[in-house]
Amino acid sequence: QVQLVESGGGLVQAGDSLRLSCAASGRTFSSYAMAWFRQAPGKEREFVARISRSGVTTVYVDSVKGRFTVSRDNAKNTLYLQMNSLKPEDTAVYYCAAGRGITAINEYDYWGQGTQVTVST
Repeated sequence: QVQLVESGGGLVQAGDSLRLSCAASGRTFSSYAMAWFRQAPGKEREFVARISRSGVTTVYVDSVKGRFTVSRDNAKNTLYLQMNSLKPEDTAVYYCAAGRGITAINEYDYWGQGTQVTVST
């Protein structure tokens, strides 16, 4: 079992930055690939970013490339998402997930409760 707790969400203006964190406890954090997903009101949950177990390899959805950076600190059992140049369309609940997949929701076994990010114009 892995327990995941997100933090760092909030209300910001377009162009601002936020850093989300995801603290993991339980089984070995470094055994899992980690990802961020998001779900906007009335929309399906979508993949945002993924980082390999070692942190060497990352994958991003096209809409956030160049603005978001996913990273992890295996010594601290923590996943991060640095979000720069935020846009109103980034407004969503952001979830971290642990698993062995790449971009598909069903490839991830453990999920946090989510943190709200709201970007105003």
